Amino acid sequence: MTGDDLLDRLLALPPISRAYLSPDGRQVAFTWRRGSPAQNVFAVPADGSQPPTALTGAPQVVHLVSWAPDSRSVVVAQDQDGDERFQLFRVDLAQPGKLQPLTEPHPPYFIRGGSLSPDGRYLYYSANFDAASGKVLEAAWIYRHDLRTGERLPLARPAQPAWTEPALNLRGSHLVYGRKDRSPAGRQFHLVALSGQPEDREILNTGDDLKVFARWFPDGDHLAVLAETGDNPTNRYNRLGVYSIQDGALRWLLDDPRRDLQSVWVGRDGRVIVNEVHQAARCPTLLDPHSGVELPFPQTGGNLLPLGPSAFGEWVGVYYAADSPEEIVRFRFEPGKPAAMLPLASVWEAAGLTPPALVKAEDFRWRAPDGLEVQGWLYRAAPNRRRAILYIHGGPSSHAENRLSPQIQYFAARGFNVLAVNYRGSTGFGLAYREKIKEDGWGGREQEDIASGAAALIRAGLAEAGRIGVTGTSYGGYSAWCQVTRYPPELIAAAAPICGMTDLAIDYETTRPDLRPYLVEMMGGAPSELPEKYRQRSPLHFVQNIRARLLIVQGANDPNVTPENVRQVQSRLEARHIPYDLLVFEDEGHGIHKRQNQAALIRRLADFFDSALR
Repeated sequence: MTGDDLLDRLLALPPISRAYLSPDGRQVAFTWRRGSPAQNVFAVPADGSQPPTALTGAPQVVHLVSWAPDSRSVVVAQDQDGDERFQLFRVDLAQPGKLQPLTEPHPPYFIRGGSLSPDGRYLYYSANFDAASGKVLEAAWIYRHDLRTGERLPLARPAQPAWTEPALNLRGSHLVYGRKDRSPAGRQFHLVALSGQPEDREILNTGDDLKVFARWFPDGDHLAVLAETGDNPTNRYNRLGVYSIQDGALRWLLDDPRRDLQSVWVGRDGRVIVNEVHQAARCPTLLDPHSGVELPFPQTGGNLLPLGPSAFGEWVGVYYAADSPEEIVRFRFEPGKPAAMLPLASVWEAAGLTPPALVKAEDFRWRAPDGLEVQGWLYRAAPNRRRAILYIHGGPSSHAENRLSPQIQYFAARGFNVLAVNYRGSTGFGLAYREKIKEDGWGGREQEDIASGAAALIRAGLAEAGRIGVTGTSYGGYSAWCQVTRYPPELIAAAAPICGMTDLAIDYETTRPDLRPYLVEMMGGAPSELPEKYRQRSPLHFVQNIRARLLIVQGANDPNVTPENVRQVQSRLEARHIPYDLLVFEDEGHGIHKRQNQAALIRRLADFFDSALR
């Protein structure tokens, strides 16, 4: 099999970016890329009785937003070439391919969420927009949009920007949303009663700088609550409780600092699905909120993300691993017994691949200079040509998983050992590990974690000095910039930052409003408060140190890490006569997502590293 043929087959394994079980438990809607150049929304019966149906078939990426309460339609969002200026549509399951517009195309603001009322008249979402004056705002307001009259009624007016998707309960009487008015580091939850004159009030606050998250129970009267606790970052963890909107009582169900509860949601039977992650591996459990009985889901050898119990007596979920693409599966949940994962959508046939053709992820660990243990996922090339690529995840509040990546698989097939690094600040290792990045702020010791991973590869005989490259998207791109401006080519010989920040002060000024508080949280203040810190952590000011090969990749419509980051660094590089290559995708935003663009990017990256790391 040729390299180009392998890459085409890898990209034919369609990834799943979001999947929801319908309220009636009979269908699964999910975002998938199959049969079109971009991801679209599909639906499949939860019993596997029929193959998936494409609900949309657009050349642009379409995102799944929510199910309608009656399970007969979904709300989807579409932007233009990754600019994130979303328009919302309704798509009926009985009329696939017919997108019914709910909001205007290409708005000047950012819209998040989209929940339909039970009667279909109202649509609830957040938008950084004052509908009365027509002005774009910093903060996102919560709106009730009357789809008959067009009236947009602001239900809540937060003072500070935040990413928030208002969630409506099934009977349409109340909604909840997150707010960050008290501190950039915190998140509180508010409740809006929708009958009569809407009333907005705070209901969940465990501390100004602590984060709370909540999901509705099917009864519409209770919320599953995941809340941070701990008097300092070193002993912080999440606990799980149930909140009653009727009497305001909050009852804690799980309160164990040894556990890393990442997220929770509630099945249609009222039991709580606990998404626990241990050492970057999912360990989901099922919790009965009445009896307190908690049962582990079957061990699968990969990662299982349960979606909920279907109406057919089985469970549905998403299963994946480094050598197994994301699949919607159904399975019997019988405690103590292994479960057969039966796919609801065939993925292997379209690609002509089998698991033995893919490289497994191995747990790989090393010590940072300050003694902290760092974990990563190692993908070994065969034969070992003693050259490697560091693959840095974005976020930074995220983590590299045992998950199929066409880019990593192709790199390994081209003769590169690949190490996906979970530096301090990553999720999946407890909140204390996640919070460690704040001790220094961005561009601190997490960059030493990455560089020491390169040194560990050399010690392990997986790379030679001068034959290690680095790439990543978003914060991974920023990290690639940090590595190439801080370390000699004997350690980092090539870098390919993708949509990566070059100047954190410029990024603060030009990024989406809801991302500014995140940067303030991570850095300990705004650029106006900490100008020297922002300068010291911005690779733009240290490009004179670059002695390695450099390939810059950018999406032209990126609203997150805007092209201004590239324009500024280009000017510096050219003033110092530092050579670089530039690859801009005019029809992409934050990250490169369209299939033909992914193919072009991955081939270019592999060729670049092949030339630089000979």
